[in-house]
Amino acid sequence: MQNNMKAVILAAGKGTRMKSDLPKVVHTIHGKCLVDYVIEAARGAGAQDICLVVGYKQDVVCSSILHKDVTFTLQPEQLGTGHAVKCAREFLGNDGTTMILFGDTPLITADTLSRFAQYHEKHQNAVTVLSARADNPYGYGRIIRDAEGKFVKSVEHKDATEAERESHEINSGMYLFDTLQLKEALDQLRPDNAQGEYYLPDTLEIIKRKGLRVDAFMLDNPEDISGVNDKEQLAQAADIIAKRQNV
Repeated sequence: MQNNMKAVILAAGKGTRMKSDLPKVVHTIHGKCLVDYVIEAARGAGAQDICLVVGYKQDVVCSSILHKDVTFTLQPEQLGTGHAVKCAREFLGNDGTTMILFGDTPLITADTLSRFAQYHEKHQNAVTVLSARADNPYGYGRIIRDAEGKFVKSVEHKDATEAERESHEINSGMYLFDTLQLKEALDQLRPDNAQGEYYLPDTLEIIKRKGLRVDAFMLDNPEDISGVNDKEQLAQAADIIAKRQNV
């Protein structure tokens, strides 16, 4: 089990595609908020401390979740995933490992995150991306590897070349970082993109340029990393969780 591991769960979004006034992460499956499933998975994988980055209707998020033994930090405006993690800077500390997760991925499991953490530790990586092989990778960031299978980079779909889009390995947006390297990389993030946002994936290149190990741990099945963006996906996730609990 990972020593001194913290988890930061990004839970600030509104989730407009849910067509609801409720923050996306407090929609429920079997009586439990989406983000509660993520908190339980992180705890089960060995995260001692957990921080929720909240924003839209943060009071509703804080009062709705079952797990009250977490830290909350506010992202006052949504300026990208890198900015969200920056908002949790004080929580991070200066040592150990930081796991980055999303509050709208209720299918992630403690078992998957434990294997992810073991891989990160075994290979002594400065950062590891949780990735998966997808039949239809359209729209996702791609993991690019060299001929030997070593990680080269993660590239957003819109920025990828035709050849890079041939990759079916997708970036889940979930990461394990050496905490100190994460903090140093966050300081170097710049909003040099059309959205004017701070992108967390940009930290991979910053860390790799230092000559440190950046890698990806690939799942065979993308089910665990599936996000919930609308009512249809909420129903699909509920079906999967029901099937898992009946096993």
